[in-house]
Order: sequence, then structure tokens, then C-alpha cells
Amino acid sequence: MSLKINPLTENQLKTLDQVTAELTADQILWVSGYLAGRLSAIQQNGNGTAALTAIAKEVKEESELTILYGTDTGRSETLAGILSEKAKERNIKVQSFSMYDYNPRKLKEEKNIAVIVSTHGEGEPPAMAEDFHKFITNKRAPKLKNVKFSVLALGDKSYKFFCQTGKDVDEAFTTMGAINITPLVTCDVDFEDDADNWMNNLLENLTPEAVSATNGHGTLKPATTQYSKKNPFMATLLEKVKITGRESDKEVYHLEFSLEDSGLTYEPGDAVGIYTQNPQSLVKEILNKLNFSPSETVNLKTGEVTLEEALTRHLEITILTREVLINYFAKTASGELEKLLSDDKLLDDYLYGHDVLDLLEDFPYQWKAQHLVDILRQLPPRLYSISSSQEHVGEEVHLTVSAVRYERDNRVRTGACSSFLSYNLEPGDKVPVYIDKNPSFKLPANGNPIIMVGAGTGIAPYRAFMQQIESQNLKNNTWLFFGDRRFYSDFLYQLEWQKLLKSKRLQRMEVAFSRDQKEKVYIQHKLLAHKKEVFEWLEKGANFYLCGDQKTLGKDVNKTLLEIIKTEGGISTEKAEEYVKQLKREKRLQIDVY
Repeated sequence: MSLKINPLTENQLKTLDQVTAELTADQILWVSGYLAGRLSAIQQNGNGTAALTAIAKEVKEESELTILYGTDTGRSETLAGILSEKAKERNIKVQSFSMYDYNPRKLKEEKNIAVIVSTHGEGEPPAMAEDFHKFITNKRAPKLKNVKFSVLALGDKSYKFFCQTGKDVDEAFTTMGAINITPLVTCDVDFEDDADNWMNNLLENLTPEAVSATNGHGTLKPATTQYSKKNPFMATLLEKVKITGRESDKEVYHLEFSLEDSGLTYEPGDAVGIYTQNPQSLVKEILNKLNFSPSETVNLKTGEVTLEEALTRHLEITILTREVLINYFAKTASGELEKLLSDDKLLDDYLYGHDVLDLLEDFPYQWKAQHLVDILRQLPPRLYSISSSQEHVGEEVHLTVSAVRYERDNRVRTGACSSFLSYNLEPGDKVPVYIDKNPSFKLPANGNPIIMVGAGTGIAPYRAFMQQIESQNLKNNTWLFFGDRRFYSDFLYQLEWQKLLKSKRLQRMEVAFSRDQKEKVYIQHKLLAHKKEVFEWLEKGANFYLCGDQKTLGKDVNKTLLEIIKTEGGISTEKAEEYVKQLKREKRLQIDVY
């Protein structure tokens, strides 16, 4: 099939302009998916009229959908549940599987497949999706000529390999010969609208004549609770206490918020999403740098606001992403920025620790306010692990927040949300919040022993775990490994742990304070020191939890755990890796790293 620059007749083009002129963004996205489906069918059949007839026939027959999800945080699983309900409302026979539980050799037997998958770390598939990803990207992957598919990829644009796993899956299915029902959709941290549109377009293309029971034009049904990410609750700060000592080089705060009359519920392992404000000092410096008036108005997706309001509450200015730099270059054509973008190492170094003011100073340009606003990323809410059990504290939620504050190029930098909570918020103040569920980080329902490993504020969910165990009088054997810098200044919630040890609710606790001696001691060293007992606990069915920083703690502890299983189990590296995979399949190895 050859393509002309404009293959439409004058009347066809005029009609197309008239039809599309009044379409909303959602409707245009649906039309693009619909046309992509028609094009695929035409290409497969080689005849336009016959292909369209085939589509009409298939629409009536196609009533099956297989949903496959891969996740570390549980978001893909949640979205799979929503898609499943939407499909059932259209009388579609639907099956939903985690990638752990699905045999990829059955792919060629499927009719329609929807894949929802996140990306872990630096472009890697989540643990749940590792084997599936390896299978479909292998040279021996089967041909899927009669299979239709669509992929929803979840990610974070602040990472280099944004949505890489989803892109890999989409490419692999295409290579295997499957037909794309709707185009790949990649989602940033604010994924709800894009995910909802993807679901509606997918189901419309499967059953365009079906009447959906969803509310309005295919939007998700209202949640059972009034408050959500789109409609956050204004929570009142009840108490704020600094829990690091004077000699600490970190500032960690314990905060307690009221959820009274909100109807919001949570479980240990869940997180709180907070809509924050950027540091006022940084906002003022940006305005002064560009000689902009704070009261100048600009247009955002949400409407017209002042420039000061946009920079304070709506746009990301404390961190940079690759996409922002690409957009900046597209507008400025800066030669120096082009050099930076062409060198991955230099780019990674620049993205770490620099902000929008740095960008404006390092690559000067005569900006107009609206043009600058257009290239910046929306300010996403920040997530914090909940450090309380609702059974223990009632209509409250507790957080453990480490204030991000450092100096670079003779300027003090602070984190957008951590500094807002730590320095700007006082008891009585209100902040918009919502609950972010995490089904992938939960206490065992069967009373299994638990090994909890965390460093710094990574101890937050374990405080919630222990409160839950105490409130419900659970009988789990419990073992906590905690690490930080110094015993006297950084032992977070020390008195609480001592009380739990005394009452035998917490059976064992190992601590590693890295800077209290010449040779640094970390959590992984404590795990190795007790490797025999750790392995014995695992053999007796213990759950192993890990919470903290991915780049350091996450990699080191995962490596140490593999070594313990290998040496204490007397097995090969390959067998140890399979042991770890089995722990993950059984949800006995649960990880919450950031």
C-alpha cells in the first residue's frame, strides 16, 4: 500500500475537518484507536471492503478478554481490577492474571489481550513480570497472528527509561504478529485519566455497540468513599515532632494528621498521597531571574491562574526530567544543551540535584511566561509510607518524613514536599491528602513469621505493622533489622521499639549504625551475621519485607539475601535465584523501595 501526502479528496478532507473540529481530546484518542484497528484489519485482509465486513462480524463474536498485569506497587493490579469490571459491564467474558500466574505459552490461544505493566528501576520489568518479559522477547517467542492486544504502561518521567517494560511488551507483541487493538499508552505518575481513556478506547474497539454501565462518557464509577486522588481530603495537622537528635545531620519528623469525618480507610503498607507546594524562595528566584510579574496569568490544563500560583502549586520546579530538557531544547535550540542531551552520563549527572532555576541560568533564553509553563511537568503528589495502623490510631494517619535539604553551587536546595511538611506546616494547618493502596506490601493473613528490613524512614511501615499486630493481638513471630547513621541521634522511634521488645510483641531486633565506628556497618552485614537463623525463618514460612532506598539498600539487601539462600541452602546461584522468585510468587518477599 502506497501513501500519498494527502490521499483524501477535497470533499473527504472538508468532511474530516468538520467532524474533528468539535471533538474532545478523549474522543480524538478513541478515533485514533478505532482507525488503527481498521487499518490493521485492512492490512491483514488485503481488501478494504472485505476487511470492514470482517471487523463488523468479529465485533459480535469477540466477547473474550484476557488481562495480564505486572506490578511492584500494586497499581497495575488495581487497574486490572477496574478494567475487569468495565469489561463485565459490556458482557465481555474476562479473565485476569498476574504475570506470575500466567503461562505465556498460552498466548497464542487467546483472542484479545490487555497488558498493564509498570517499569522497575532503570528500565527493568517488575519481579512479577521478569519471566513473562524474558519469554516474549526471546527468539523462540510464538507467532500470534490471530491475537489482538493493547498495552498500558505505567512509569515515571523522572526516570531515564520511562515505561520501558511496557514499550518492550508492545514491541514484542508486534514482532510476534499480534494485531494492535489500540495504540500503546504510556502513563506518568498522574496516570488515572490516561488509564481511563485507554480502557474505554480498548473496550469500545472490542464491542462498539455495547452499552457500558460506566458513569457518564465512559469514566470510572465514583469510589465508595467521597475523597480520592481527584478529590483529596483537607487533613488537619495535629502534631509535628522532630525525632532525630541535635547531632544528626538529618532532619526527620513524625507527623500526625486527622482524617475525622473523611471516610478514608487504610491498611499497614499503604501510602498517603500529598498535594504539596514548591519552596517559595525558589519560586521568587525564578520570577526574578526572568523578570516576570507574579500576577501575570498563564493557561494550564486546569484553567487560568497567575504565574506565581502555577509555579507554587501546579508545576514541577525542584527536579528536572529528561522530557523537560528535551522540550527546553526544542524551544531554545541551545548548542550546549544539545551536547548535554547527546551524552547519557553527562545528562544523568545533570538531572541529579539540579532544578528549573539551574536550567534557566545554565542555558539562558528570552522566555515568555506561557511558553515556559508549557514545557514544565505538572507537579505530582508525593507518596509517603503510612507509619500507623488505623486500628490503633482511629481517624488519624501518621507519617515519617525526612526533610530533603542540601547545598549545591552556593545555593540551598530543598525537596518540594518534605520541606513543605517539615518547615512550612504547623499544627492546625490543612493539607490535601488521599490514600494510595498498596496490595503488594501487606502483613501475612496466615500468621506467618515476619522479617522486616528497613533503613532511615524505611522503618515507617513496620511501625504500622507492629501497631496492627498489637491491636489485633496477632501471634506472628517478628524480627526487625533497622539501620541508620548514629545510635544517639538517628534511632527513630527508639522507645517504641524497646517497649515492644519488652512486651515480646517484637521478638528480635538488630540495629546497624554505620557511623558509630571506624568501619561502616550496614543492614546487610547484620543479615549476614545472622544468616543461619534468617534462612531457618524463611524455611519455616517467614515473610521477608524490605523498605528503603532502591539504589543502595535495595540492591545490597537483595544481593545479601541471595547469598544467604545460596550458602545456607547449599545450592547453586541459579537455584538460589529460583528460590527468591518463588518467595515473590508466594508474596513472601515484599519490597517497597523508592
